[in-house]
Amino acid sequence: MALILGIESSCDETAAAVIDGNGTTLAARIVAQRIASQDEEHRPYGGVVPEIAARAHVEVLGPMVEAVLADAGMTLDDVDAIAATAGPGLIGGVMVGLVTAKALAMAADKPLVAVNHLEGHALSPRLADPTLQYPYLLLLVSGGHCQILEVAGVGQYRRLATTIDDALGEAFDKTAKILGLGYPGGPAVERLAREGNPKSVPLPRPLVGSGEPHFSFAGLKSAVMRAKDAGIHADADIAASFQQAALDCVVDRTRIALAAAAPGMTALVVAGGVAANAALRGALEALAAEHGLPLVAPPPKLCTDNAAMIGWAGAERFALGYTDPLDVAARPRWPLDDNAAPVRGAGVKA
Repeated sequence: MALILGIESSCDETAAAVIDGNGTTLAARIVAQRIASQDEEHRPYGGVVPEIAARAHVEVLGPMVEAVLADAGMTLDDVDAIAATAGPGLIGGVMVGLVTAKALAMAADKPLVAVNHLEGHALSPRLADPTLQYPYLLLLVSGGHCQILEVAGVGQYRRLATTIDDALGEAFDKTAKILGLGYPGGPAVERLAREGNPKSVPLPRPLVGSGEPHFSFAGLKSAVMRAKDAGIHADADIAASFQQAALDCVVDRTRIALAAAAPGMTALVVAGGVAANAALRGALEALAAEHGLPLVAPPPKLCTDNAAMIGWAGAERFALGYTDPLDVAARPRWPLDDNAAPVRGAGVKA
């Protein structure tokens, strides 16, 4: 393993990190990292505006790379390779990070590793927990993605389930918008839900009990809107009932996936922005225990978009001899499992 400079710019966080692939603890593996949030820029619009996001990445990324190298006490000559998110994501932001990485790689004569953002999430639990071994079952839940995959190794993924409409994080954000909680919405819904009764508002559990392996949250989101419009429920009760309904859906889908997974899974793993939700972790921990598996989840700071996970994925790929040419293209969509069967409905978030 090697020293890797990681760059992430796929959505609304600009991030850079230096990763030591030989580190044996989380603190040793993350030599330095910085993250610049764009929450204030996007808050007036209630969500991420792609053009604003791309311009913010341009303004911040160059100085951030200099700063994170200084934090690490290194120069660009000291790193072994440069890893950057090459997709999926908002294409303007992805291009900013990837072009920056290409320029640095060319200037310093360093190898480039183009990283799938989803692979960054998929491998981030191994960054946090050096004892985690392949294969494991991964629940990947974020604002743009909701999937369950077998992770057999670097680049070896078998998708068992995906969303046919909204991702879980998207449903949290839309619920926050309906309730007037502002942006970012997921943490706000989680906080308000602690004050409410999760049984007070009758909300649907789409596909629960159907045996269907995939997710659907669009109907739940619409039901939240109807509950708010009715004017008879406290916002805290709506938030709590929504969160419980969403968790019931996730647990049901994950239970089906555990039954369908190949034998020998070492752990149930959850990653992605929504993996920071404490209630979700509690529900999955109980489910994992039912199957005699540990639940492995990165610390919350590694669940949301960050460059440490991109640097770590780059380190794992680089250790296997994977590098990319300087003409590698940015990709707005990039599935982890290219062989997965098409899914009815939208299916584009696969």
